[in-house]
Amino acid sequence: MLRLHARAKINWTLDILGRREDGYHRMDMLMESVELGDELTIALAEDGFTLSITGDDRLATDDNLVLRAARAFQTKISHVAGAKFTLTKRAPVGAGMGGGSADAAAVLIGLNQLCETNCPLASLMELGLTIGADVPFMLQGGLARVGGIGEVIQPIPVKQPVPLVVLQPCAALSTKEVFAAYDDLTLVEHPQTDLAQTALVYRDLAQLSGYAGNVLQQASVTKRPQITESIAALQACGAVFATMTGSGSAVFGAFETDRSAADAYRTLHKRWKRCWLTKTSAESITTL
Repeated sequence: MLRLHARAKINWTLDILGRREDGYHRMDMLMESVELGDELTIALAEDGFTLSITGDDRLATDDNLVLRAARAFQTKISHVAGAKFTLTKRAPVGAGMGGGSADAAAVLIGLNQLCETNCPLASLMELGLTIGADVPFMLQGGLARVGGIGEVIQPIPVKQPVPLVVLQPCAALSTKEVFAAYDDLTLVEHPQTDLAQTALVYRDLAQLSGYAGNVLQQASVTKRPQITESIAALQACGAVFATMTGSGSAVFGAFETDRSAADAYRTLHKRWKRCWLTKTSAESITTL
């Protein structure tokens, strides 16, 4: 049996460079793992895959990314007879934080270890892309610049973590719906990703706030005005930088110190129950 911590992620920046002929958007993103995440227990079984979930009763067990990842591993990597998965959900759902993709990445890493297949990370990442665009990054973790549709990953070394407060101020957003709304925008303000990357390397949050941005936020706020409201609340509580992550609906604020983040969390949690105190992480999937 194996217990894994599957960390979620944030998007410091999210830019869209265009659309490919197959309809997928070409992305340019700065992404980083965070300590907030799910717990996945894996036990090999004699026949078939089963999944039980605690922590969020909205999640279906029959078409979960956990089972999709297990079936993909069984087909492409090793003919594992079966496994029992127990998922404790702690990361927000439908938030743009890649919680489901992190769970899928944990399945691939966990089965690779339990089945002793010694599949290299590059092969797991290639398989992960067939499950979800965020899965390759989740397999690697840390801070990275991510391009293509999620398969081009350039790790960026950083030292100290950044304290964060995460809010989910409204109902989940459909990724497909947000991208469609983005395609309808006539004017888009794009981030300066190269300069934002430099600011992140030096953990200069004040500089970052002048260069970073999420183009999908410009589409999401038309459907969920609470996103704008919660970003303003984070800034009012001392966040040096605040933005929406992924396609929403979660937003996060970055703080200079653990104390300032904790103070903001205590204030904001009184208003938004779906509020988390966390920090960035150099790792994505680890053994508990």
